[in-house]
Amino acid sequence: MSGNNKPSDGQQNTTHFGYKQVNETEKAKLVADVFHSVAPKYDLMNDLMSMGIHRIWKRFTIELSGVRAGNKVLDIAGGTGDLTRKFANLVGLDGQVVLADINDSMLKVGRDRLIDRGICGNVEYVQADAEKLPFADNTFDCITIAFGLRNVTHKEEALKSMHRVLKPGGRLLILEFSKTNNPVMSKMYDAYSFTVLPLLGKLITNDSESYRYLAESIRMHPDQETLERMMQEAGLVRTSYHNMTGGIVALHKGTKP
Repeated sequence: MSGNNKPSDGQQNTTHFGYKQVNETEKAKLVADVFHSVAPKYDLMNDLMSMGIHRIWKRFTIELSGVRAGNKVLDIAGGTGDLTRKFANLVGLDGQVVLADINDSMLKVGRDRLIDRGICGNVEYVQADAEKLPFADNTFDCITIAFGLRNVTHKEEALKSMHRVLKPGGRLLILEFSKTNNPVMSKMYDAYSFTVLPLLGKLITNDSESYRYLAESIRMHPDQETLERMMQEAGLVRTSYHNMTGGIVALHKGTKP
């Protein structure tokens, strides 16, 4: 499930940008513009949007990662560095964490934030496209991507790229908004996403449209079973997922054979 339409002769591939259909070549720039806009207030907005619960979701991701001293970790779409900071403490000076993000505004915010907190000896910063990761095969013990996969144009290609750079036995964890089967919660979540989120975006960042896109992108993301199947098709084994907050968020995990 890629969300892409196959073109007829002479036409370009299209994909979804929220609920809109756009040319594939345009999506990366449109997503980049969203995150250039929201980067300065990204952490504040995360706290407001989730009422702080995103910290619990990320803590659970850290716990399931199995990361330990000396490991090499890749934090894709690492943004402002929440996971990178925790991983840097876990791997110690003998390990390494790479904070990667396709968006240079987010990467700069993350780098400045971590350096201000004294985390610099074992962290590297790389501007990278998840579909074409610029690392050698079999490099990382663990890869995480938190709330970033839904913004990737070709999710299958990104999953294959992550599989390639994992070491055999390495683990991929995907933390992402997902689908709830509770009809009452679903209605409440829709009302919140399409009224409160754009309003918060307008008040805090003076940008309601970016947060409307983020709400739409969640609805266009594959559901739990579909994403697990995509991970298996990319070559990952022992796949599983854990629903959190009623399925509003899911943590998927897979291992490279």
